[in-house]
Amino acid sequence: MNNSYTWYSQLVKPSWAPPSWLFGPVWTMLYAIIVFTFGSVIYKAIVGKLPWLVALPFILNLVFNFAFTPLQFGLRSNWLAAIDIVLVLVTLIWALVAIWPHTRWIAYANIPYLIWVSFATVLQLTITYLNR
Repeated sequence: MNNSYTWYSQLVKPSWAPPSWLFGPVWTMLYAIIVFTFGSVIYKAIVGKLPWLVALPFILNLVFNFAFTPLQFGLRSNWLAAIDIVLVLVTLIWALVAIWPHTRWIAYANIPYLIWVSFATVLQLTITYLNR
């Protein structure tokens, strides 16, 4: 995968792109939030305290989130990564809207994730455009 990171470093990026070292700490914090909040939603769905339809966007978000790195760095596909990050954003918004009437703290706790994914979506779409 080292060649993939070399490939990524050679892509044209906007001047406002964050340094690559920032992604690790940010995602570490975000994954802690995701594990706790998404785990809570899925647990509540399993024990019947939440409808599965409420848990569905959380599950889809995880699928799309975990697909991003293989698409971006494994396949080296900016286009697939761009589609995927839009799906991450859409399913996250859907998840927060779905959970709001049931457990608002989960929606609030995911605001940092929403902010980062919104930024990451604009960044990925920009990188995809600049390297078309």
